[in-house]
Amino acid sequence: MMTPLFRTVLIIVSLGTCILINRKIRKARIRIEESVFWILLSLMFVIFAVWPGVADLMARLLGIYSTANFLFLFIIFILLLKLFQMSFRIGALEEKLKTLVQELALKEQSERLKNHSDKEAESPRERFGLSEIRATNPRTDKGGVGFPREQYGLSEIRATNPRSDKGGTLEDDGHV
Repeated sequence: MMTPLFRTVLIIVSLGTCILINRKIRKARIRIEESVFWILLSLMFVIFAVWPGVADLMARLLGIYSTANFLFLFIIFILLLKLFQMSFRIGALEEKLKTLVQELALKEQSERLKNHSDKEAESPRERFGLSEIRATNPRTDKGGVGFPREQYGLSEIRATNPRSDKGGTLEDDGHV
């Protein structure tokens, strides 16, 4: 049997939960699917408080000595079910997130490769804004334009930038 104080507290907490959930729905801070669970749970506790015979009968059928113990056990059981459902939902969301991150990474890599191949299609002169690239081979004393120094055994590569009217020699790291 529930005491009047316990019944009053149960009604106040249940109605407070319903009011809080309704405010959250109006402010669009909770999804309606989630709010239905909480509203139904609150209404069930109002029913147990208004008609304590229902809770007493369920407690006796389950072999629980006290109605209050039944209510606490019922609350724990319902919340464990909700936790189990939320665990499944979180797992599904994590899988979706992982898939989206992988797709985004592949898309970004594809764009980078496309941009990189576009830059490779440009000549070094266009890429660096140079008017002339001249390379000299000390073995043949012949110069050429745009040859990699290491590949062709060149001693010097001179580059001229028309914007600054300065020339320079490419160092070992390949920068002017």
